[in-house]
Amino acid sequence: MGSKTQISLEKEDHKRDADFKNALHGKSAQATGGFTAMLSKGDKEAKKLAVDEYFKHFDKKSAETETDADREARTAEYATLTRHYYNLATDLYEYGWGQSFHFCRFSVGEGFHQAIARHEHFLAMKIGIQPGMKVLDVGCGVGGPAREIAKFTDAHVTGLNNNDYQIDRATHYAFKEGLSDQLKFVKGDFMQMSFPDNSFDAVYAIEATVHAPKLEGVYGEIFRVLKPGGVFGVYEWLMTDDYDNNNLEHRDIRLAIEEGNGISNMVPISEALDAMKTVGFELLQHEDLAQRPDRNPWYWPIAGELGYIQSYMDFLTVFRMTHAARKAVHMFTGFLELINIAPKGTKKTADALAKGADGLVAGAKKNLFTPMYLMVGRKPAN
Repeated sequence: MGSKTQISLEKEDHKRDADFKNALHGKSAQATGGFTAMLSKGDKEAKKLAVDEYFKHFDKKSAETETDADREARTAEYATLTRHYYNLATDLYEYGWGQSFHFCRFSVGEGFHQAIARHEHFLAMKIGIQPGMKVLDVGCGVGGPAREIAKFTDAHVTGLNNNDYQIDRATHYAFKEGLSDQLKFVKGDFMQMSFPDNSFDAVYAIEATVHAPKLEGVYGEIFRVLKPGGVFGVYEWLMTDDYDNNNLEHRDIRLAIEEGNGISNMVPISEALDAMKTVGFELLQHEDLAQRPDRNPWYWPIAGELGYIQSYMDFLTVFRMTHAARKAVHMFTGFLELINIAPKGTKKTADALAKGADGLVAGAKKNLFTPMYLMVGRKPAN
């Protein structure tokens, strides 16, 4: 939990990543829907490489056998780990969840996609995004939040992402919605951003900086590219004070979350708060939004708890997360692999995502984990 050692940054190679994206994904970025894209992949060897490179960090690892060296190896390859995770998981995310890869709070009578959008609006409001501002989305996924916040605020949003396939998907969706002039998506590692100092009026990150090998590193880069007086807001994935790394059950839950979500090293709330202050932010607000007394818990969709469904439109989205539906996906993707329609590794990836979802639910119910620790910090004006 939280290394004190200096992190060595991975060397970026944009041509290598672009070539790999072309080999693995082909033209599937233009496909309609995640499931269609999943079946439209190219080179089988590229898929095998992505599977091998990702799962080498988790295969045959358990809470009992995992060592500090295992965690350090994952952390040393943070960028490759994250990039290959999303090479494998993006289409499944879109199929099962939508184009905004994050959780949210739910109000009574509020539909799933309405709640997702409100969560994004809330963060935009907290950091004071205004029309015409230049805003950075750190770890933008396929651009769901960036599109919503751009429409909500009339700001210009730049999305930063180290996965070429997601950048292609995000660019495709922005064009389809007529937002190409208001959105830009840039390839890069958020631990070593290419933007000049003081480039953006505001910065936000939604459940993305958890992929950093060290929060101080990514928060420091955000501080650097933010203009003086600008505000940064983040929904962070963190382990709570109730997490005990000496407890085998707790470690098992933490490892399941990491494996199922492409994370090298989960850290506690205290480390995140320290990182914000250490890099220079004036902390304006911090709160675990998962602790708000909402009737419907944030995790109910991935728990498959259908009793919380708010509208008929939500049924298909939430039904996909039930244990019965996950088992069906496991069997179906296995069959598609067998007859060479789906690439090898699709079933293994789906199983890892299901394992991660179970870990998230268990962590939430035991109050060991939160996906929405809100921190809002201002860069001093001088």
